[in-house]
Amino acid sequence: QVQLVESGGGLVQAGGSLRLSCGVVGGRVTVFTMGWYRQAPGKQRELVASLTKEGATNYADSVKGRFTISRDVSENTVYLQMNSLKPEDTAVYYCNARFSSEYDFWGQGTQVTVSS
Repeated sequence: QVQLVESGGGLVQAGGSLRLSCGVVGGRVTVFTMGWYRQAPGKQRELVASLTKEGATNYADSVKGRFTISRDVSENTVYLQMNSLKPEDTAVYYCNARFSSEYDFWGQGTQVTVSS
């Protein structure tokens, strides 16, 4: 069974930076499409950024140029570097590892709060 262990959330002022980490336990980060999602209160969960096993990235328009998804194969970890944070980035951020519809795993979520 694959487990995703997230860390790095917290409280930051607008314009600041945070880096989220997602450690993959029980699987190799290179076999999954890895993604970061977020869910703000009263809103649906949305895709923030994704990284395919081939290394292709995709970003939501709202974070392009500010967020960067990356992976460290030796650490079996995926990161989300978030710069120039805005209050509207406030949400619970979830890590996702997807191999197929049957093998689709989620982290526990980490809170990111951006104060104005």
